[in-house]
Amino acid sequence: MRGLRSRCLTNLPTWSDMSLTTTAMQIFNSLSISSVLLMVALGLSITFGIMRVINFAHGEFVMIGAYVTFLTDRLLYDALGGGTWFLVALLAAFVVTAAIGYLTERSLIRFLYGRPFESILATWGLSLVLQQLARNIFGASNVEVRTPAWLQGGLALADGIQLPANRLFIIAVAVLCVWGTYLFLNRTGAGRSMRAVMQNRSMAGAMGINTAAVDARTFALGSGLAGVAGCVVSLLGSVGPATGQNWIIDSFMVVVLGGVGSIAGAVAGAVLIGAASPLFEFITTSSMGKVIIFALIVVFLQFRPAGFLVQRTRALEGQH
Repeated sequence: MRGLRSRCLTNLPTWSDMSLTTTAMQIFNSLSISSVLLMVALGLSITFGIMRVINFAHGEFVMIGAYVTFLTDRLLYDALGGGTWFLVALLAAFVVTAAIGYLTERSLIRFLYGRPFESILATWGLSLVLQQLARNIFGASNVEVRTPAWLQGGLALADGIQLPANRLFIIAVAVLCVWGTYLFLNRTGAGRSMRAVMQNRSMAGAMGINTAAVDARTFALGSGLAGVAGCVVSLLGSVGPATGQNWIIDSFMVVVLGGVGSIAGAVAGAVLIGAASPLFEFITTSSMGKVIIFALIVVFLQFRPAGFLVQRTRALEGQH
């Protein structure tokens, strides 16, 4: 992620000489970074809010989504032509990562509920396994995904201000993910079951809700959203075995800052982290900017340990 941000900031004038054009482009680039963070953190927030599992392998689902996009590019680019293949890749990234997430929950995660230390070690080990598997299959070097023709170029607003089409697309996908997740959680039976389990797991089980099935669906949904993030990340640069690691730390900060289990909190946290990190890295250095962000979050959590928006649920108070 550091490389992507530095790419956004190359060849910019000094801070004192920044023009309105440069400032506008920097804000737009930060918004696109925030959009990727939001897609990664959204699934992480929902998963932790319901299941209380800290998933250190979440970044590897981003990597899987990116590699699914790469395979779709190689297999369907000539057959479909144009940019249709990328829309297929977007859907395939969600379906494949959601399916892998479902199998992961059924085979590993469900044995770790109520065991936070074991879940951290197990998911961290899983992330290493998935990274090595990617190296064995695709090689250690990063691979490039071709950008569809309709995502090249940009939208010209004024002299010197052109919004890249690929970043506009990323923002649009993030908006659709948030909107779709909200509708799913509030307008469907499966989504309402998830909310019921989050609010009171024991009562939901007593009312006939299959909490084990809800956990599996939740983990699959969170993994699928990470896969979609991996798909759009391929528009920003090359992808490789460590792609997910570039986003996972900031995504955890988004979840903690916004409030676990809150969609609105995830949006607020992603916008703040996505905008503040490049700003501080530009003013100081890349490493010092990260230190400043961490310090500010620590200070903020001293006054609001639950984040921006608090979800008053038994699941978040330690019950599983």
